[in-house]
Amino acid sequence: MKQYAMLVGGRWVEPASGAYFESVNPYTAAPWALIPRGGKEDVERAVAAAKSAFREGEWPKLTASARGALLCRLADLVAAEADALAEIESTDNGKLIAEMRGQLKYIPQWFRYFGGLADKVEGRVIPIDKAGVFNFTREEPLGVVAAITPWNSPLLLAAWKLAPALAAGNTVVWKPSEFASVSALVFGRLFERAGFPPGVVNILTGYGGEVGEPLITHGDVAKIAFTGGDRTGEHVYEMAARGLKRVTLELGGKSANIVFDDADLDEAVKGVVSGIFAATGQTCIAGSRALIHRSVYDAFVERLLALARTARMGNPLDPDTQVGPVTTRPQYEKVLDYIRIAQGEGAVCRLGGGLAERPECGSGWFIEPTIFTGVRPEMRIAQEEVFGPVLAVIPFETEEEAVRIANGTLYGLAAGVWTQSIRRALTMAERLEAGTVWVNTYRAVSYMSPFGGYKRSGIGRESGIEAIREYLQTKSVWIDIVGHAPNPFVMR
Repeated sequence: MKQYAMLVGGRWVEPASGAYFESVNPYTAAPWALIPRGGKEDVERAVAAAKSAFREGEWPKLTASARGALLCRLADLVAAEADALAEIESTDNGKLIAEMRGQLKYIPQWFRYFGGLADKVEGRVIPIDKAGVFNFTREEPLGVVAAITPWNSPLLLAAWKLAPALAAGNTVVWKPSEFASVSALVFGRLFERAGFPPGVVNILTGYGGEVGEPLITHGDVAKIAFTGGDRTGEHVYEMAARGLKRVTLELGGKSANIVFDDADLDEAVKGVVSGIFAATGQTCIAGSRALIHRSVYDAFVERLLALARTARMGNPLDPDTQVGPVTTRPQYEKVLDYIRIAQGEGAVCRLGGGLAERPECGSGWFIEPTIFTGVRPEMRIAQEEVFGPVLAVIPFETEEEAVRIANGTLYGLAAGVWTQSIRRALTMAERLEAGTVWVNTYRAVSYMSPFGGYKRSGIGRESGIEAIREYLQTKSVWIDIVGHAPNPFVMR
């Protein structure tokens, strides 16, 4: 197994403890890489390096245009290494090579977009109501940003954080998930090749309690950008609040994919399958609830089952594979538990319902694509995030009932609507409590469009122009232009 190092202050270093842990390939269930097990001492070194790079040296002297040029150079390097990085990600987290290649070929656009945006951030001159003074604003970086990324799309979700943070002039300490760290450590070499000054980007690996918490609570960290589960996000928020830190949280979801009676059923079936079985259901935007109009319910379910049965499972590095393994052993056990819970609550398992024992699945952590009918909206399978290939199908009678069921969870990350009615499309987009609403499509994202959640699905937005504002603070500047002070004992 290859042993990796962490990036701190422009140097590749061993963890202070000298300890390492294994990264496991979910397709083989066997370890394949050794990852540094960082700790508090490593956090201190990385934050100190990021703080120094923010205040001194080359980085703060660069113009915004020069920062943008570095990001565009990084984009070119990522594009050149896309296939190699995609293979690493697929090996490390079990997601399909076809999807990982697609993501890696698209990731450069985030760095190009924010590279171009870096010198478009402007303050404004305010026509102030006070005589004899000139007032203007400056948009300035926050300082050291802690970027904490999950295991399901490590580099894509890192780009969502790193690109706007760096474009705004911040420095970063990046902690990838302990379940998928290899791609981050390999990606770190590209910052060096692009010409980023030492300490601008630092990469620490390890466990949440040993690296994540000391990083979040560190006094010199100004902002935390986190993607993960809502319970962990709640803990991150609590820790950040003690230091009055800025946060961006992209958390869980229980998204509804709503099919009306006027929908193109064949397209809607493909959209529902894409929403839950693509990425093995391991995505925060998974359409894990299919809400189907009762008049087309039976016909839709039959078509859904027919298409889902054709899903090809197996080695995620095989381009023909459509459903890969669950990424981690704990998540594998959690998904199986939820299947048992659903059966115990009376849901009817129409497809799957257990671990996959197909020869092509080898010894990996595979779960059959699973579809439940007979689901009531209050069941746990319809309320809680499973994060696996498990779909709850729920009928509805009216538009009002569909909205009520769709909005009836703690989450509000995304929703899908399938209809031929423009009136209904616009009405549902307005009424659904979700940060993203797709109409007659699903799982579409872009560097140009903001992404984030309502309710327990998160705080703040990633991607789009809105994202760079999450990494800036506004300063108001007042200049006397008349040369004499009024009464010094009265507020001007």
